[in-house]
Amino acid sequence: MKYYIIAGEASGDLHASNLIRELKVLDRQASFRCWGGDLMQQQGAVIVKHIRDLAFMGFLEVVAHLPEIMGNLRYCERDLLQYNPDVLILVDYPGFNLRVAKYAASRGIRVFYYISPQLWAWKSSRVKVIRRYVEHMFVILPFEQEFYRKYGVNTDFPGHPLLDVIHEGMELKDRNTFIKDNSLVDKPIIALLPGSRKMEIKSMLSVMLEIIPSFPGHQFLIASAPSVKREFYTSLIGRAEVGIVSGQTYDLLSNSVAALVTSGTATLETALMNVPQLVCYKGNPLSYQIARRLVKVDFISLVNLIAGHQVVKELIQDDFNPPRLAAELKQLLEPAGQSDISEGYSRVKALLGGKGASGRTAARIIQYLSRKSVNKQDN
Repeated sequence: MKYYIIAGEASGDLHASNLIRELKVLDRQASFRCWGGDLMQQQGAVIVKHIRDLAFMGFLEVVAHLPEIMGNLRYCERDLLQYNPDVLILVDYPGFNLRVAKYAASRGIRVFYYISPQLWAWKSSRVKVIRRYVEHMFVILPFEQEFYRKYGVNTDFPGHPLLDVIHEGMELKDRNTFIKDNSLVDKPIIALLPGSRKMEIKSMLSVMLEIIPSFPGHQFLIASAPSVKREFYTSLIGRAEVGIVSGQTYDLLSNSVAALVTSGTATLETALMNVPQLVCYKGNPLSYQIARRLVKVDFISLVNLIAGHQVVKELIQDDFNPPRLAAELKQLLEPAGQSDISEGYSRVKALLGGKGASGRTAARIIQYLSRKSVNKQDN
């Protein structure tokens, strides 16, 4: 079968690449044309547009890049029709993907959605678009299945695919090897995960770097994003005493005593690696004020959302400043500040559905494709 997959961010590239791998096991004739990143390409997908050219964050940033976004949309529509896939699989990235869903469904192309947009947090009116144009949703957070069923959307919860990526027994560098390979000193490591998009990295890293002199007994390391070149980080670092590691995020986390993490998938990855963390976020002030009036959830981190209560501290917008960040990190490094986090992490893992999520998703996609398409246009 022919699959057209659209992922617009680094986390989508990761999960879509694992889905592609599992689809190839079950469908030996599979071919993939995609919008995505290096990981999807490594699985044999033809990449039409790379995620490095797609990631825009915040209301004002999206408006500023609107001509480019609309140009991408028109190009996608033409390319989709020319490829004529058996199914279009959309991966999160709702502002773009929901428009493509409407277009594809109107042209008779079957549409599946893998990894739900956070409609339960805001813009729940978009559920109507999904109900009309998306044949089936495959969600990765336990509470999302009930959310969609409430609106009459066909939904599966096969589990969270990060449990396939991060698991007991995975091969990781031990501390001595990691230190030697990266020419580090023998001090406890604090990981900095400032995000995957240039705009957020610039905003987050500027605050994170300021607290480094307050922790002379530790060394700080930045986990670089796959789609961002090293030169971009060095241009931001200046004289700060901080290192950069590429392609070693899990090795870095496994050898860190704590992490400062920008809100997103990385917060859940850090939790699954059992690393105490502070969740950080700071965006354009006007964009944040708009979002604050629209968002309907109590937390921004996946860890706290899944747990249903605060497991990790969140420093958002004005709370994310050097004095507050330094104070919270000092508290986090104390043993008393980590016991509750460990217990919360265990609960989060138990709620995520166990290993094998990518394989279960692939199997259900093929199962549903073997059935007659559900015509939703007149619903």
